[in-house]
Amino acid sequence: MTVTLAILLSAVAMTLIVGVRYLIVSGAFAMATRAKHPGLYAGLDPQIRREIGWSIASAAIYGVPAGIIAWGWQNRGWTLIYRDVDAFPLWYLPVSVLLYLMAHDSWFYWTHRWMHLPRPFRIAHAVHHASRPPTAWAAMAFHPIEAITGAVAIPLLVFVIPIHPYALGVVLTIMTVMGVTNHMGWEVFPPFMWRGRIGAWLITASHHQRHHEQYGGNYGLYFRFWDRLCGTDRGVGDFARDHERARRKASGPGGGRDGAAAGGDAGL
Repeated sequence: MTVTLAILLSAVAMTLIVGVRYLIVSGAFAMATRAKHPGLYAGLDPQIRREIGWSIASAAIYGVPAGIIAWGWQNRGWTLIYRDVDAFPLWYLPVSVLLYLMAHDSWFYWTHRWMHLPRPFRIAHAVHHASRPPTAWAAMAFHPIEAITGAVAIPLLVFVIPIHPYALGVVLTIMTVMGVTNHMGWEVFPPFMWRGRIGAWLITASHHQRHHEQYGGNYGLYFRFWDRLCGTDRGVGDFARDHERARRKASGPGGGRDGAAAGGDAGL
């Protein structure tokens, strides 16, 4: 088998993994939503089909660099991923997870904030914000430009920060779960994670929901550090408005979408 074919097959395999992971996780949380809040997604079938379509396209964009890097790691020794758990002290395993989450969060904050400038928003990020309200299927509903900015983050980090495959699996699991739960329209985590001293620094659906309502703030992914430092933290919201909108849409033609403002200057 030629190197080119091997890399291509690795990219295809990783694309399938990303796509299937998205369908399983988003599907599971969508089912949980229908059980916990019946009718919340009523009338949103066309939007959900669009979210799934964009997300499957994004899966390919995420899968290609991941597949290339995975092949290079296994066959050429690329990256700082290490197999021997004794290569670093055991305490480094959770530290490496935290380092990846912090680095990924920083990358996400600044690229996300850039996406809210008028031109990038109009060209790319508006695809994601077309989901009003977002659902569990919206986690990867990105324009290809936005998908590229997200797809390169972890593949770049494996060249910079050493990590064990198990720890990397934890990072990817957290990334997937938070991406889905932040968009599904209700709060799945206990109050201490989004209120009080701990909640003041963590991002869950209550924080990200306000971003989808107000657009001009709450740009982070896992932590509120950058939002608080840069004055873009808008606090947490509740889901009453989105739930009421869903009920209106389900009730008939009078429910329509409200005209939210497009993304304005993020204040860079």
